[in-house]
Amino acid sequence: MITRRKALVAGAGSVSAGLLLACGDPEVQVVTKEVAVEKVVVKEVPVEKIVQKTQIKEVPVEKIVTRNVVKTVEKVVDRIVVKKVEAEIPSRFNEAPSLAKLVASGDLPKVDDRLPKEPRVIEPFEKVGKYGGTLRYIDLEGGGHQTSSLRINGLLTFNQQGTEIRPDVAKSATLSEDGKTFTYELREGHKWSDGHPFTAEDVKFWYDHLALDPKIMEKPKDYVLVGGKRMTVDVIDPQTVRFNLPAPKPGLLAHFAFSFAQGFQPKHFLAPYHPELNPDADKLAKQAGFENGLEVIKAYFGNSDWTDTPSPLLNSPDKVAKLPADVIPTLESHIYITDTTEGRHLVANPYFHIVDTQGNQLPYMSEQDEVYINDNEIRILKLVNAEADYKAQSLQLPMAPILMDGQEKGKYKIDLKPEITLHNMSFNVTSANLAKRKVFGDLRFRKAMSVAINREEINQGPFFGLAKPKQYVGFSPLPPFADKKWESYMIQYDPGMAKSLLNEIGMVDKDGDGFRELPNGNKLVLNIQFSQQGISGKLVEMVGQHWSEVGIKNTVKEVTPDEYRSAQSANQLDVMMWRKSQPLSIIRGNNELWVPPFGDYFSHRTGMLWAEYIDTNGSKGVKPPAYVMQLVDDINTFQSAAFGSAEFNASGARMVENMTGNLLFIGIVQAPAPIYHRNALKNFKEFVFHAYEFYRTYPYRATQWYLDE
Repeated sequence: MITRRKALVAGAGSVSAGLLLACGDPEVQVVTKEVAVEKVVVKEVPVEKIVQKTQIKEVPVEKIVTRNVVKTVEKVVDRIVVKKVEAEIPSRFNEAPSLAKLVASGDLPKVDDRLPKEPRVIEPFEKVGKYGGTLRYIDLEGGGHQTSSLRINGLLTFNQQGTEIRPDVAKSATLSEDGKTFTYELREGHKWSDGHPFTAEDVKFWYDHLALDPKIMEKPKDYVLVGGKRMTVDVIDPQTVRFNLPAPKPGLLAHFAFSFAQGFQPKHFLAPYHPELNPDADKLAKQAGFENGLEVIKAYFGNSDWTDTPSPLLNSPDKVAKLPADVIPTLESHIYITDTTEGRHLVANPYFHIVDTQGNQLPYMSEQDEVYINDNEIRILKLVNAEADYKAQSLQLPMAPILMDGQEKGKYKIDLKPEITLHNMSFNVTSANLAKRKVFGDLRFRKAMSVAINREEINQGPFFGLAKPKQYVGFSPLPPFADKKWESYMIQYDPGMAKSLLNEIGMVDKDGDGFRELPNGNKLVLNIQFSQQGISGKLVEMVGQHWSEVGIKNTVKEVTPDEYRSAQSANQLDVMMWRKSQPLSIIRGNNELWVPPFGDYFSHRTGMLWAEYIDTNGSKGVKPPAYVMQLVDDINTFQSAAFGSAEFNASGARMVENMTGNLLFIGIVQAPAPIYHRNALKNFKEFVFHAYEFYRTYPYRATQWYLDE
């Protein structure tokens, strides 16, 4: 007899299988150079930990790491190239019957005139598909990266294993030998969804006038800077754009292959509303009922690198009729035609730049339909009833049994795939409540709360023995330069140690109610809010119970993703909980896990007032401790260092030691998670990971999925 647990084990495979594929830099050429390799010497002193590049004065609460430099020979990455894996361009092109009707009526140019001179050619995973049909999916309010990853296209893309970077919107990309120049070659004849040419000017416009304009993006993202300094972007010709870097940052190639931030926006469409580019921008905006041109850009662009923001159909329904278009032109596979608080509907982009090996313009599916459902039980019920074609985001391992039980009747399949991230939590180290801030900032408290968690009980309970208790180290998987001991640091279940540490810092039960007060005598009740999109509710409840057992009173409440993110970024939560970690190839181009607040708006963050201090050069916020400032220095060094060099390895090792040794984030378990798809969905290749980190569905080419009912 096959038990439910046996079925889960059979479906899950190895949690770590394949994760090592994401560890190194993709497609690298190496040369041998003589470099300095660092030998680390550790000096132990109690309580907290700070790791720095240079010797500092002995402080009674710090652990200081210094280094001695010796000479040796190491292999160092000298150059990164993008692997071009495309089939031969077909001699003729075909299109969906629905588009052919528009061509026949004169409402649309013929397909040959809509495609680039050299379209991207992909071979379908199984066979050439059939046109038509609607891809249905269910999401939480406001959408998510699962839905945008179905249709998104960036300059580059990863393969399914996360081991190679390949062209997409860009025809090619090269990195200069000194690592300070990226050159992208675009596809001649590529057009936006409104038929206007897409050129290098659109890349430069995005960088100069959106990404770096404080009136549009309040704070520039790390990936548009190198060590805090801006790049310059040169238009060589309409199909060639060059990024000039102040220092090497080879990981930028990976960033433009995985991120939702696409690196281009339609200049012809947005520039008329930009006051620096058009003196009549505000006048034009007022004609549509907006206060100024920047407000129009905000309505279309969202003033965010997140490309799934509400369109004017939703954010300005009373004004959209006076705008030039309902939605911003796109290079993605599908275009919004409705956008409401209940969901969205999209239709195929007639100018999409990808074809199959037979010359059929993608996507095969004519439409996409997205419905918002915040209630987790209702979402699961609708999946069991086969009311969606695909779902991955927000599905957690504890949900797997009910989904797997319904596979045969519902004619769908559940695959359990390893996650790159792990379930983890953090405390609000810059809480507005100063008494809480003092406690949350004490390493002894964080150690106590870590060892109070019975991770194996969590594993054997809602995770069916398929999870692996693990500490948060930032990287996933752990790179060779980091000591493996950090993955098991302070994950032992030791409630006695937890109680002793809490006693040591003055958190005792003074009124006899069974729960500990703060050292100043005030009551402590941890406010734990979570969203099922980010972490398992059953896991959160068990952690809350474990903390209660050592005398820490808490309340647990499920909220929507938007409610959680808003409260987190407003510095209002005591405890933050979400899944988190990134592979090495992504960290090389994006520093967000290592610089306060250690994540973007959509992910797990803490230290909001530390971030404010850094962003304002100390005029506001709270000064971070020395180990945090060392993280900031080390990630900049790490991203510019040659792969595998002494500087690269030493800075990376310090990052792990500072992050994990100070338990800024506390890991719980890493587990596989379910991926759902209906049997009728064809060309659906089994995923390698259940992961946001390579932008969810993007490498799996949803544009070549089709329905065979």
